[in-house]
Amino acid sequence: MLNPDGTRRDFFRSTFGRIGREVAERTERRVVVERHFRPPGAVDEITFLSLCTRCDTCIEVCPPHAIVKAPASAGLAAGTPMIDMARQPCTVCPDIPCAAACPTGALVVPAHKWAGYRLGWLELVPERCIAFHEVECGVCARACPVGDRALSLDDRGRPVLKAEGCVGCGVCVRACVTTPPSLTLHPVTER
Repeated sequence: MLNPDGTRRDFFRSTFGRIGREVAERTERRVVVERHFRPPGAVDEITFLSLCTRCDTCIEVCPPHAIVKAPASAGLAAGTPMIDMARQPCTVCPDIPCAAACPTGALVVPAHKWAGYRLGWLELVPERCIAFHEVECGVCARACPVGDRALSLDDRGRPVLKAEGCVGCGVCVRACVTTPPSLTLHPVTER
């Protein structure tokens, strides 16, 4: 049967491409038990695990020392580079030295650097945020290395997340004064 938009070859490419992506996603869900925040420029998780030689080059060149080794409990990902946002978030280095230093292609400098690139996505929990309880704060917005493009304050001093500009670095989460933080960072794949 022919695809209405093309040839039989197009139909098979489309069908097998879709099946291939689904198989890869299912395999990744079985192999990758826990999601880690990877350094900027990380390729998809399965490819990352196959390419990363655990050479530590990205760890060594990270200016804020945000990249650490995944613990032994991480299974197949043990010893691979990850970012523990609670310990030290990524600070959005303009030149992305970690990806530039990777010798294997597990990390690749994104074509447009940080424009459109995401480490994770933020969720605001207003019930925890003191600004929603009429207490002046704004710490998260002042800490954001991306600035107003990612996180600003409304006219009442409440945080306003801007998904299109946020890179998911975690700096605002760490800066938050509430316990637990009013902002939660999720790996990109959890959406």
